[in-house]
Amino acid sequence: MKKDSIVRDTLILTVITLIAGLLLGLVYQITKEPIAQQEESAKTEAYKAVFAEADSFESIVEAEDADLSAYLEQNGFSQSINEIMEAKDASGEVLGYAINITTPEGYGGDITFSLGVKNDGTLNGIEILSISETAGLGMNATKDDFKNQFKDKKAEEFKVTKTGAQSEDEIDALSGATITSRAMVGGVNAGLCAFRYVEEGE
Repeated sequence: MKKDSIVRDTLILTVITLIAGLLLGLVYQITKEPIAQQEESAKTEAYKAVFAEADSFESIVEAEDADLSAYLEQNGFSQSINEIMEAKDASGEVLGYAINITTPEGYGGDITFSLGVKNDGTLNGIEILSISETAGLGMNATKDDFKNQFKDKKAEEFKVTKTGAQSEDEIDALSGATITSRAMVGGVNAGLCAFRYVEEGE
């Protein structure tokens, strides 16, 4: 009798597990496309934020580009370039590039953002898409006071300072969030490296 009870309970648990697995798979399938569409929409809005003067965007480098990954690695970058878009005006003229970047160096993990770079290498701005830093500290990277430090700046490479920016290539660190500041600056530098990769390829 006891043996029959164990077998019955095992069968019940197996059936429940199978049903739960099927339901989870169904929910994933239902939500996968809307989530992907939402992410794509957010990315497009970020591109517009860093290149408001652009009329359209055309992808020229997508994720998993082996040549770009090798180029970044050769230049000492561990960040990922998810996509590079040409930013074009209404006549189709290329104004510069909108670059989607993920840096793994944030205090709370990955930070994904978009960077606008004009044809002459001047930054057009940054817009953060995904960030999980500490509230009141690293999350201040999403505020204009921090983001606007990059706008209209031109440098081969940026660096973080805690003593007040004195030159074009210096970015003031967020108070109490040096790691986040360095992660963002490192990501921007990786984006500039990707910009040079595109320019050299033309």
